[in-house]
Amino acid sequence: MYNFDKIVDRHGTNSYKWDICNDKDIIPMWVADMDFPVLPDITEALKKRVEHGIFGYTLVPDSYYDAIINWFGRRHDWKIQRDWIIYTSGVVPAISAVVKAFTELGDKVVVQTPVYNCFFSSIRNQGCEIVENKLLPVCDKDDNYTYMIDFDDLDSKLSDDKVKIFLLCNPHNPACRVWTKEELAHINELCLKHNVLVVSDEIHCEIVMPGYKFTPFASVNKECQDNCITLNSPTKAFNIAGLQIANIVTNNKDRYNRIDKVINIFELCDVNPFGVIALQEAYNNGEMWLKELNEYIQANYTILHDYIAAHLPYLKVYKLEGTYLAWIDITATNMTSEAITDKLLKAAKVMVNSGTMYDAEAGKGYIRVNLATPQQILKEGLKRIKNALS
Repeated sequence: MYNFDKIVDRHGTNSYKWDICNDKDIIPMWVADMDFPVLPDITEALKKRVEHGIFGYTLVPDSYYDAIINWFGRRHDWKIQRDWIIYTSGVVPAISAVVKAFTELGDKVVVQTPVYNCFFSSIRNQGCEIVENKLLPVCDKDDNYTYMIDFDDLDSKLSDDKVKIFLLCNPHNPACRVWTKEELAHINELCLKHNVLVVSDEIHCEIVMPGYKFTPFASVNKECQDNCITLNSPTKAFNIAGLQIANIVTNNKDRYNRIDKVINIFELCDVNPFGVIALQEAYNNGEMWLKELNEYIQANYTILHDYIAAHLPYLKVYKLEGTYLAWIDITATNMTSEAITDKLLKAAKVMVNSGTMYDAEAGKGYIRVNLATPQQILKEGLKRIKNALS
């Protein structure tokens, strides 16, 4: 029904992904931004709003909250109440606000590396120290490369009295994991044992491959819900990051008030009127589009996996459970992540992310490749990569 093969020229639109290099020959397969036109309902609703011609401060309507509550209840069996929701401009500002609200200078925050690079800046900018619970790279029973949690190490890291927050990435970027209900429950057991609050970044929650199921941390059980703050947004799944809209969800009134205070102190309480509209269209009308998107991402992953197996078999492609970001082990090249990223940019004119962005040690020997592009572009990018590394 939806055409994800359509190629849209994004050059000259001030696209961070496409215009940053000033070279139209470069194929950007780096930043987590999709090259697909958005859900048509979003476009039509925004056109209607633009035609009104006035774009003042926006009042967030009841229908906004209803869309969130209905979406997560319908798709993820997570029952949210309106007075649990705080809207803001993005998940990264939300992370910073929550860390500010629940830590003091010199406190510590646990993260699972390799992990999304803005976790590091959000923690350090609040004067806190990062504690790493490194994920363990493994080969599963089906010979797929993946990651598992080192729970013994996590228990040890959480035992430090200075640790106040465990910052979870669910699904995990760049490890491609969709954490299971059992894994999430175990995380919470350890956090409760050490009186540590869970903050769950769930921005990738809708990009889940067929055969896998996303579980909101707060939906696992009452103990999880009572011990967490959830950060979510439709921006990643529906390709509307530029519209800047996100939500913080907590069922604890004291936590709600502490977050709300920080949000207002730092003037993060005003949101884009187009983001408010787009969220409602996505959550009210976007399920079929999203289903077809995930199937297309899965097909792209299969193309990449099979192409590398056939032409560059010394590279290890990690199993994609969630996100649209492939994680590839390049250690067999005997090149650093930065060196291979630079070589692909200069020799192949393909831009990918160095794994060291996501931790200097845990990301060493990896690259991250964005799969959210029409297959014609993906195949050309893979051909260039093969030619550069052969």
